[in-house]
Amino acid sequence: MGKRGPVFTILFAALMAGTGNGISMVAFPWLVLQRNGSAVDASIVAMAGTLPLLVATLIAGAAVDYLGRRRVSMISDGLSALSVAAVPVLALSFGVDSVNVGVLAVLAALGAFFDPAGMTARETMLPEAARRADWTLDHANSVYEAVFNLAYIVGPGIGGLLIATIGGVNTMWVTAGAFVLSIAAILTLRLEGAGKPDLEHLPENVWAGIVEGLKFVWHNKVLRGLAFVDLTVTGLYMPMESVLFPKYFTDRNEPAHLGWVLMALSLGGLIGALGYAVLSKVMSKRATMLTAVTTLGVAVTVIAFLPPLPMILALCAVVGLVYGPIAPIYNYVMQTRAPAHLRGRVVGVMGSLAYAAGPLGLILAGPLADTAGLQATFFALSAPMLLVAAIAFVMPSLRELDRDPGPLGSSL
Repeated sequence: MGKRGPVFTILFAALMAGTGNGISMVAFPWLVLQRNGSAVDASIVAMAGTLPLLVATLIAGAAVDYLGRRRVSMISDGLSALSVAAVPVLALSFGVDSVNVGVLAVLAALGAFFDPAGMTARETMLPEAARRADWTLDHANSVYEAVFNLAYIVGPGIGGLLIATIGGVNTMWVTAGAFVLSIAAILTLRLEGAGKPDLEHLPENVWAGIVEGLKFVWHNKVLRGLAFVDLTVTGLYMPMESVLFPKYFTDRNEPAHLGWVLMALSLGGLIGALGYAVLSKVMSKRATMLTAVTTLGVAVTVIAFLPPLPMILALCAVVGLVYGPIAPIYNYVMQTRAPAHLRGRVVGVMGSLAYAAGPLGLILAGPLADTAGLQATFFALSAPMLLVAAIAFVMPSLRELDRDPGPLGSSL
């Protein structure tokens, strides 16, 4: 394997796993909504796919540090493949009616529980892969997040087309196949730090190791500030993607248009992430963050008026564009402020905090959409987003984003 072989292997695995998740993002809510059109039921399944993330990402980070990055990546993708393949297997064995809301909620929860470990494992292998490829960390993170966004362009697009042609149940076979390809790629990976972990610096008790990761994030004010912004924005944004857009396009019987909207978000994100390697040389990380959060709040407010599809697509593309550089910034901050033996747990903690507010948003969004309507629900989400943007402008911790972190893992 050449010097760039490992980084390309990780990128391919991320593309395949992300594509599988992108298909699921469209298929799961569609399977629910085609039964009775209830946004509450869609919220239940979406929440089932979100609730495990809070705990799963914490466990995933510890698993990566204790079991090894390569091994965890393959196990995670294998279990994710089984959870989505169970949908067509149950339908073939017991009939389509057996795939009810309860079953879909359980399978969505299982998939959500397994996915974070694979994502965390691949992210934590990037610094070593970048060094071997002679890439800067900003460049590696930029390309990684661009590939991740590409997966969410390809995935929902494929999902919408497959649902329209072979149905939501059979679409899950393709999802499982994508995870299998990710496993096959990581199976060939040979990289420093990806195999058996060095247990010398790890607490013997896994729970103590998780607590160590939590304490590290809490005492690092930059990570703590980023966690606050990500937690609130994710909690407000997730209901839009998981419930409101699917509800809107299901009511209009336009599955392909739902795929287009999700693709527009990811296409903008792809361009934004790819452009970050250049943007980082002319624009500070703090300015990039503030621009992204403010634009998101304004765009969602305009979307709340439910304008024609072309405008919705344009706004979603803009949101993706300005938010594309954020994930590379998050990755860079975590990678440069956490020592290698803590990296998995720090990534896990940051991921779990980002998902902590998601279930609350989903609990409120579903019933509100059914009672007050989609427009009112969009406005109910956009107002707090604008408030978060205003708070971000005065947060002292975000001013530290562009400061040299000093020795790896130091607390700022």
